[in-house]
Amino acid sequence: MIAAKSFGLSVLIACSWYVPASSAAESQLIKQRADAVLALMSYMVVPDVTASDLNIGSGENEKNALSLTQFGGGATLSDSVPIYLEGALGYSRYDPQFLVSQGEESRRIPTRWNSLTATGGVGWDFPLYQDNAGGKWVLRPIANFMLGTMASDIRLGAKAVEFRRNADYQFLDGGRLNAWGAGGSLMLDYELISQPQDIDVELRYSAMNLQTFGNTSHAIDGQSSMQNLGIYLRRRAPIFDWQLLKSPVRYVLEGAHTEYLGQQRGGLGFNSLSSIGIGLEIDSSKYPVFITRTRVVARYMFGNNTYGYGIGLAMSF
Repeated sequence: MIAAKSFGLSVLIACSWYVPASSAAESQLIKQRADAVLALMSYMVVPDVTASDLNIGSGENEKNALSLTQFGGGATLSDSVPIYLEGALGYSRYDPQFLVSQGEESRRIPTRWNSLTATGGVGWDFPLYQDNAGGKWVLRPIANFMLGTMASDIRLGAKAVEFRRNADYQFLDGGRLNAWGAGGSLMLDYELISQPQDIDVELRYSAMNLQTFGNTSHAIDGQSSMQNLGIYLRRRAPIFDWQLLKSPVRYVLEGAHTEYLGQQRGGLGFNSLSSIGIGLEIDSSKYPVFITRTRVVARYMFGNNTYGYGIGLAMSF
């Protein structure tokens, strides 16, 4: 699947950042930028279809000022062992614009922030109700944890190197920011598996706190938090009498919506994101192979001034 925050879109996406000579003001800006990096990470710390592929531009000529990509998923081991496990890997690339100044001279520095996050979750399924059609309602609390890192790959010209190498410069020039986070989720899940159709519905609330650790500069200390409420729906059903690998070929329809709360609300210029998807599923359970089902789904994600698209590949075991 699965998108910073303590700043609005105008700061994170559209503005150039000026590096002042004052060390106090400089340290404050570094703190704000560390918070911003964590805010970017916060959109990738739980599996989220709507944030799985985002591209945000800062203008007509910069269509990829911020890009976010996430891969992840989760599953319950079995009915007899109702342990739920999930995981996600997220990657973001952000291109802020910095102006470094010395006296009356200022120079633009092209730089990139590359963030990588890994998230895990462990939960337990508590059965609530089973309807006459065989559908099961489950309440699923989940404990989540994450590790992340950001590295800048600044590209400096020969003249720019001559500027004073202050703490802010050190942060930009090959600086690294490490982060960890802990939190939890509560999910209400409905699942119906039958010959005519399969239906999945998930309503989920997630929250996590993030903070830095072990960074290359003592000035890079930051913190952020994430909260969101999301719903995910999926229907799978056979396509007429079409068969492949001795089993029906199924179409897949998906819908998802995530409402961002707290610090995440409005952080990238939107309060929510939605996703729609369509795809195909092939059943290989009639053969002695480890993978029983394979799904390919094309998705389109959208929100206020934001869009995303991608191809999802999922497998059942």
